[in-house]
Amino acid sequence: MRLATYNIEWMTNLFADDGALLNDSEPSGRYGVIRQDQIAALCNVFQALDADGVMIVEAPDQGRSRDSVAALETFAAHAGIRARRAVIGFANDTQQEIALLFDPDVLTVRHDPQIHAGAPQFDGEFAIDLDIDATEDRVIFSKPPLELAVETQGGTQLRLIGAHLKSKAPHGAKTRDEVLRMSIANRRKQLAQAIWLRARIAAHLDEGTPLILLGDLNDGPGLDEYEHLFGRSSVEIIMGEGEAALFDPHARQGLQRRLGAMPTTARFWIRPEQRYLQALLDYIMVSPDLAMHEGRWRIWHPLDDPECWKQPALRDALVDASDHFPVSLDISL
Repeated sequence: MRLATYNIEWMTNLFADDGALLNDSEPSGRYGVIRQDQIAALCNVFQALDADGVMIVEAPDQGRSRDSVAALETFAAHAGIRARRAVIGFANDTQQEIALLFDPDVLTVRHDPQIHAGAPQFDGEFAIDLDIDATEDRVIFSKPPLELAVETQGGTQLRLIGAHLKSKAPHGAKTRDEVLRMSIANRRKQLAQAIWLRARIAAHLDEGTPLILLGDLNDGPGLDEYEHLFGRSSVEIIMGEGEAALFDPHARQGLQRRLGAMPTTARFWIRPEQRYLQALLDYIMVSPDLAMHEGRWRIWHPLDDPECWKQPALRDALVDASDHFPVSLDISL
């Protein structure tokens, strides 16, 4: 079984309102890449992945005049891939949905939102004191995690959760003080989302349910200076500790190596500094029982993965398709 997570930058821009692909020479959401080239690149990447299920972060918009599932299934047909059915959960207003493309011959999948003590449904509100003022704040997800009940062809049942945590960027800040204030506030909200998500994970682990968390956590060990203010990254909160800890080898490596080389899953152009920033943002975390299955994790990084590097067409496609690279897990289920 191969599962993957893939953040596709502004995928919604590749589709008309009726879900048809805009396979033309107009600009895409990728800087300097036209739509037909991004579509061709994505086809190349998905064909190479050949995954049974792909958690898509920043999937096409779902709304009154937009159908994310129809758009994704149109893309799958165009690309000729096995993962040809799509499912989403709670739609959001960011034009960036969380969705799963999957092979219906291998997996049976349904949206199955949960409520547990201390962890309300993900389209609701989470009460937590963010600033230690003895007053509960109300936290929401701008992109509610996607909760899926999954059964394999062989009868194995498990949970998949797709996540895209809120960015910590201080959008709109004009002064240094505003940057500081907004960055700290955003960090608090993101950590609250991580606590909420971890509470759901803990409930499933207490029930003995095999679980896989996939997605872009927009955070990682040592990613910014505000982590030192709060002590832990949201990645550490979501993973948990001890016997109930989720496992992802890249996250573990990052946590153990705050300095020196570490895995990266995204590459962004920093205009003021005229350079690229690479970061570890995308994860596939598995429950302790599944960690015993000796899975194989892979970051499809065009510059770091030898198999990607020696295939020029795939290497270039990975660069054109998105500012993130897929992460895959091969595991026996």
